[in-house]
Amino acid sequence: MTVSLSSSLPSVPQELSRILGDAEGLSVWPRSARPEPHGDVSVGGVSLTEAADRFGTPLYLLDEQEVRERCRAYRTAFPDADILYAAKAFLCRAMAHWIQEEGLGLDVCSAGELALAVTTGFPPEKIVLHGNAKSPEDLSTALRLGVGRIVVDSTSEITRLAALTPPGTRQPVMVRVTPGIAAGGHTKIRTGTDDQKFGLSLTDGSAQHAVTRILDQPHLELVGLHCHIGSQVTTVKPYVAAVRRMVGLMARIRDQHGITLPQLNIGGG
Repeated sequence: MTVSLSSSLPSVPQELSRILGDAEGLSVWPRSARPEPHGDVSVGGVSLTEAADRFGTPLYLLDEQEVRERCRAYRTAFPDADILYAAKAFLCRAMAHWIQEEGLGLDVCSAGELALAVTTGFPPEKIVLHGNAKSPEDLSTALRLGVGRIVVDSTSEITRLAALTPPGTRQPVMVRVTPGIAAGGHTKIRTGTDDQKFGLSLTDGSAQHAVTRILDQPHLELVGLHCHIGSQVTTVKPYVAAVRRMVGLMARIRDQHGITLPQLNIGGG
């Protein structure tokens, strides 16, 4: 969907030509990328050489049509689910508009991303705030602007969030669970295992303890569970395993606490 240009632009056409016949290699380029005469490359019909000459480098270009087509592909594949775009991938006002117009929600990790989206007109109730390093400012901004859900990433965050939530209100929250699933293109981006910094472990009972603590907070409303097992995941098998473990935990929560959680977020990757 995007292409990044640097001062090494002349090497780009040769690289693109090399991978045009390689379906796996081509996947890292926008679908509308095409080699052009005189060593140029176009994306969405726009010459990269002309774009670099006009705006300078480094330069990021986004193919709006491809962004929208991918949004629609997800909505078609999962018609009954909430689809969220991860702002950490790239966020600007135009992107926020495209995501909103295509009917997707937004996943943000900071007060800055949240403020940009809301001031653009993005509905705060369709925004999810998550991350393992949320500051008090991030949490208070999310509460003030009325985000739809906050994903709790630690037990200490439960205490902070409960203290910040205004009296007379209930903030919908989810618990980020570490399901003990190894998946991803590299060990550093495998976030579903117990030896990393994200989420609360299903194996040692931390996730179950967090659920109990949230249910004891009158200003917090537990609406579901969240997990993210990794990035550059190329097979569905680990997702199936993660979903089974997450649904199993939801069943135990129902049996122990008498509540049926309506939401399950299985992340991206």
